[in-house]
Amino acid sequence: MVKMSPTDYIRQVRSEMQKVTWPSRKETSTSTIAVFIMVTFASVFLFLADQFMAFAVRLILGLGL
Repeated sequence: MVKMSPTDYIRQVRSEMQKVTWPSRKETSTSTIAVFIMVTFASVFLFLADQFMAFAVRLILGLGL
C-alpha cells in the first residue's frame, strides 16, 4: 500500500471530484419518482403473493379460512 501525505490525498480527491458528472435536478427528481413507483409496485406484489401463499397453506393444512 502506498502511503501519501494528507495534502496529496486532498489534492487527488479534488481532482476526482472535478471529473464527476452530477445529475440535474430534473434527472434526480425523475429517478426518485421512478424508484418510489417501483417500490410501491413491488410492495403490493409481495403483499398479494404473501396473502395468496398464506391462504394456500391454510387451505392445505385444513385450518380453514
